[in-house]
Amino acid sequence: MRFMVMVKATKDSEAGVLPDEKLLADMGKFNEELVKAGVMLAGEGLQPSSKGARVRFSGAKRTVIDGPFAETKELVAGFWLWQVKSKEEAIEWVKRCPNPFPGTESEIEIRQVFEAEDFGAEFTPELRKQEERLRAQVAAKK
Repeated sequence: MRFMVMVKATKDSEAGVLPDEKLLADMGKFNEELVKAGVMLAGEGLQPSSKGARVRFSGAKRTVIDGPFAETKELVAGFWLWQVKSKEEAIEWVKRCPNPFPGTESEIEIRQVFEAEDFGAEFTPELRKQEERLRAQVAAKK
């Protein structure tokens, strides 16, 4: 099972406050544990929403909305993509994570990633082949 593990933004992360050396070292150690355990597939920190944009879809119309975005608690400051056996295992890993924003309350959200079999018959053999081909192309670029 794959899970997207998202570090929720704070006012400081949205203001562009960078982590100190201790937190970077602590997170580096945690990431090493994830890699050694075969859990971590990817992980990155994200720039503040002031450097981002959203595209709103309304029928055929597309509207670009430049950041920053108001609801800080709904924004993501960073993420991991993990491969684990269960949601419970992902929760146990998150509980071991250093507080991403020491000295303040922070939150990490865990969401399961859809797998091909989750889509049922609508995900036809042709669509499955396309998906496999695209994943192979992405893997070849690494």
